[in-house]
Amino acid sequence: MSNNPQQQCELCQREMESLTVHHLVPRQYTKRKKQDPGPTANICSACHRQIHVLFDNKLLALELDTLDKLKNEPQMQKFLVWVRKLSPGKRVSVHR
Repeated sequence: MSNNPQQQCELCQREMESLTVHHLVPRQYTKRKKQDPGPTANICSACHRQIHVLFDNKLLALELDTLDKLKNEPQMQKFLVWVRKLSPGKRVSVHR
């Protein structure tokens, strides 16, 4: 058993041992312009992988640049309904 405290994914709301940092505006759009990297979200690796499988960086930067927009995107909503049913320790494969 791990001693790591559980943290909640900001997208799927599952309690996880570790989360990843998702830049709501992909860094390629801010780094080139030497801008602040902008807001981030702490999300599980399954949600993070699914975002990058479904959406290219341009769409993420221009249309899906907030947690609410991501949560309300139809493809992501379907994934979130599905992944919430899974055990947090289960390895999740992502698909288009």
